[in-house]
Amino acid sequence: MKRFFLHLAISCACIATTIAQPSGKIKELEKERLALQKQITESETLLLSAKKDISSQLGNLALVTNQIEERRTYIQAIETDIKALGEEIQNAQHQLETLNKELDNRKKNYAASLQYMQFNNRSATGKLMFILSAKDFNQMYRRLRYVREYAEYQQMQGKEIEKKQKQITQQQQELKKKQQTKTNLLQQNETEKQKLEKQEEQEKNILNNLKKRQSALQKEINKKRKQAQQLNAQIDKLIEVEIANAKKKAEAETKRETATGKKQAQPSQAEKTGKGNAPVETYAISKNDLQLSSNFEKNKGLLPAPITGPYLIVSHYGQYNVKGLKNVQLDNKGIDIQGKEGAMARAIFNGEVSAVFQYNGLTGILIRHGNYISVYCNLSSATVSKGDKVETKDIIGEVYPEDGRPILHFQLRKETTKLNPEYWIGK
Repeated sequence: MKRFFLHLAISCACIATTIAQPSGKIKELEKERLALQKQITESETLLLSAKKDISSQLGNLALVTNQIEERRTYIQAIETDIKALGEEIQNAQHQLETLNKELDNRKKNYAASLQYMQFNNRSATGKLMFILSAKDFNQMYRRLRYVREYAEYQQMQGKEIEKKQKQITQQQQELKKKQQTKTNLLQQNETEKQKLEKQEEQEKNILNNLKKRQSALQKEINKKRKQAQQLNAQIDKLIEVEIANAKKKAEAETKRETATGKKQAQPSQAEKTGKGNAPVETYAISKNDLQLSSNFEKNKGLLPAPITGPYLIVSHYGQYNVKGLKNVQLDNKGIDIQGKEGAMARAIFNGEVSAVFQYNGLTGILIRHGNYISVYCNLSSATVSKGDKVETKDIIGEVYPEDGRPILHFQLRKETTKLNPEYWIGK
């Protein structure tokens, strides 16, 4: 009997078998994929100009090229999901096999226990006779306990079989869901690849048209480069004025604190940012600006896009060659963001409007965030004035819709150093 109850204890200890649930990795990958899917869906709503002039075709090329990059990233995310799901399915199938083996063992043990009881005690009367035929009271008590515990053991086995069957059913459902999800992703992947092929063909056609007009293309690029240089020179002068004003403000604060015996706070250490940038030139700033700068830095990579609605970055930061075109190089001190018609510019962080200026018939806005400055250009109008306090996501103006393309030129500076805005804006 001791051997029997030892077997009972071992059986009870082996009951727990967990059912595979979607892993944290799968959930995280799905979250990332859905975010990419949303971005692609939104970017597909952006207008594609039907005009054939060089400027419009350059815009079309930038839009299509960046949509292609988005779609490639999305396809890669789908394929990563498919691979991870394949591993999950394999694990789920293995666990299902284990559960089925455990169920078979439990059924065999249960059947054996029933046969054992029937062989030794064919009826309730037989059980009673087994108890009453004891030699003394102690033996009777042990037999009574044995019969009761064996009955409890059989009942427990029955419940464990039922529990195991429920686990198997649930596991089968989970496995079926994973397999269906994988099938859907495979179909979606093929659809996205077909869309990618069409976009690549569209890009190829635009490039061919531009190559045929190489001379006109170079003139347009030179024109845009000259306009950009003039705009950057104007922005640089405005920022120099801001630096001078900040120094005066900090010096005045230092004098006041010196007079009252207080110590002036020191600015934070300058950082290196962007590609090949030298260390930032530092200058004294007020305590309020110092605090605002610190809060701004803490939100690096989390700042909202400076434009409302769906958007796509059509020109990146820095110097780079236009893919597919010879001798066509762009040098962007910020980024160009195309939005949907009616898109508005918005502040990326709390700050103060330090300048509202005009250039080529359009409007530009500078907002100070401590010793950081965000610059918003290509606006048809402004809803703020110099000196206004703004908060994160406040609307500051309407983006000019040239040929139905609202493209915001956005720059970010720390003091006199130009930063890559893409490192600061959240995805």
